[in-house]
Amino acid sequence: MASRDRQGGKPRQGGNRSRRAPRRGTAASGGAKLARGGGSAGKRRGPRKSRLGVASNRRRFGIGRMLLVLALVSAGVKLVVIQGFEASALSERADDQLLTKTTIPAQRGSILDSDGRVLAFSSASRKLYANPKLLDQQQRAARADNPEALTGPQKKREIAAYIGKVTNGRVSERETLRALFSDEQFLYFGSLIDPAVARKIHDEYQQIGTEYRAVRQYPAGSVGAGIVGSASWRKGKNKILGNVGLESSLDGALSGEDGLRISHTAHGSTGLVIPGTKRTIRPAEPGSDVRLTIDSDLQFVLDRKLDSYVREVSAEGGSAVVLDSRTGEVRALANSDPSVDPSQGSRASRHLSNPAVTTPYEPGSVNKVITAAGAIEHGIMRPESVLRVPSKIEMGGATVRDAWQHGTIPLTFTGVLAKSSNVGTLMTAKQLGKERFGELVKKFGLGAETGIALPGESSGVVPPSKQWSDTRFANLPIGQGLSMTVLQMAGMYQAIANDGVRIPPRVVDSTIGANGQEHQRADPEGVRVVSERTADTVKNMLRAVVQDEQGQRGTAPQAALAGYQVSGKTGTAQQPDPECDCYSNSQHWATFAGMLPADNPRYVIGIMIDDPDRGQLTAAPLFHDVAADLTRRYDIPLSAEPAPEMTLRVR
Repeated sequence: MASRDRQGGKPRQGGNRSRRAPRRGTAASGGAKLARGGGSAGKRRGPRKSRLGVASNRRRFGIGRMLLVLALVSAGVKLVVIQGFEASALSERADDQLLTKTTIPAQRGSILDSDGRVLAFSSASRKLYANPKLLDQQQRAARADNPEALTGPQKKREIAAYIGKVTNGRVSERETLRALFSDEQFLYFGSLIDPAVARKIHDEYQQIGTEYRAVRQYPAGSVGAGIVGSASWRKGKNKILGNVGLESSLDGALSGEDGLRISHTAHGSTGLVIPGTKRTIRPAEPGSDVRLTIDSDLQFVLDRKLDSYVREVSAEGGSAVVLDSRTGEVRALANSDPSVDPSQGSRASRHLSNPAVTTPYEPGSVNKVITAAGAIEHGIMRPESVLRVPSKIEMGGATVRDAWQHGTIPLTFTGVLAKSSNVGTLMTAKQLGKERFGELVKKFGLGAETGIALPGESSGVVPPSKQWSDTRFANLPIGQGLSMTVLQMAGMYQAIANDGVRIPPRVVDSTIGANGQEHQRADPEGVRVVSERTADTVKNMLRAVVQDEQGQRGTAPQAALAGYQVSGKTGTAQQPDPECDCYSNSQHWATFAGMLPADNPRYVIGIMIDDPDRGQLTAAPLFHDVAADLTRRYDIPLSAEPAPEMTLRVR
């Protein structure tokens, strides 16, 4: 029966066939055992290994081909995205690399006085700059092209000499040489110069660059410097910005809006503009001019008179303000700080304070006008009412005396005000009461900012009425235990001068746009403090303060002005002494607030003198001098008749 050989796969057909010698590479049954366990088996496995290697290579080739196809597809997709969707953005980005954006500085507005005289304006200038390292490279390249060209120190000295000559020494040869021989990559040097001179330098020596600057100028110098303030160039902002004063608080109106210009530069260059590529994208909008209520001539006089008086009485300082009694407009506002030129910019800022607005003080007896107005308004007193005023008064455990020694004396209510009796004032204030007194304090504007445009305004200090013990109430009506600014003090008397209506003071009259159109500031809303009848009565009572009749003398005859009726009130307040937590007996504030002329008030003058000599505790003489100048400057008519003599002390 035929059987199949496991290797040949064909049936055996005879014994002779089985007795043949095995072929090379084959084996019988014994040979098969050797093949399974001997070296010939390794030779048989060789062909299988080769076939597996080919298959593996084919797989790797397939995977590589697939990856290549995926990479090509990905690149194709990216190309489609770039060309179809991102082409515009990439094109713009490429353009931006060759695009230079330049800010067009807006012209800063000017500040004018009430008559249009310029107090502050801006002018253009240029700042020189250089790149010393780049200059050295350029000079070496020039030397290579032309061995006879000036290079190194010789060229730099030539440039420095030229700059010193054309700037007339404003940029000295020495400081130019110091800049050009430095190791800096980039630096500015020298003072600001005229644009035309800067252009001439750059045209002659391209290595010297010029950069725009604006300069703030103050033709009136220190006149009104505390009001106007100062402004200066800011490098980071590349424009003029206000530091203090109106230059700061009105910065938005004065600054305007900067414009934008673009231009293309040559490839590889950061400064070489391709001709014809400059375009203005947004033009600059100039800032508005600002017209003030200040009369710069009057301001000049007030500055000088205040400084002179402070020196005369050896005071620590002082402030003064002149208000239009009908409108509340500030005509002049002065402080005795040392004169500072605001053109010094930020260096002058720390000296350009405005204590008349920012620094409150205790007013003393000028505050008695509140009690007087309240007593007349509520029918508690009349000008001729007689009070028997003792030498002292007890209130809440505190003992208050008058500034002069006396026994019990009969004073009219006008006399209480004119002779500034603390005792008589407190006798009246007790009848008026804390509540009605507190209401008048608010109506007169104490304890609140006036709203004037000047920055840093103080509201003063008025203790909350719920904290008014009898002891504290013994201080408030006579002007201690509360504080106010000179501006607030003048505002109280403006209300009396203006028929009982207080107009918040203002210093800005209008703004003038680049088109020349003027926009008036809205008039502030008035506050009715007392009735017209009360205001007229108190105003007439205050004439007695400057009265100089024998036996009927007020506290400030020095404030009287020949030919004019004058109303006003003196004040002397002790300053707090922090060492003893009490009031000092040697340091005082001397104040005066008054109106001119009393029969038809046009102006209100408020003055505070800080710690004058003990023998000169009054501001009345300064009021007289300022009032006299006002009558001449504004041609104020003489009063129709002299003030009537009033009875202060009943005989």
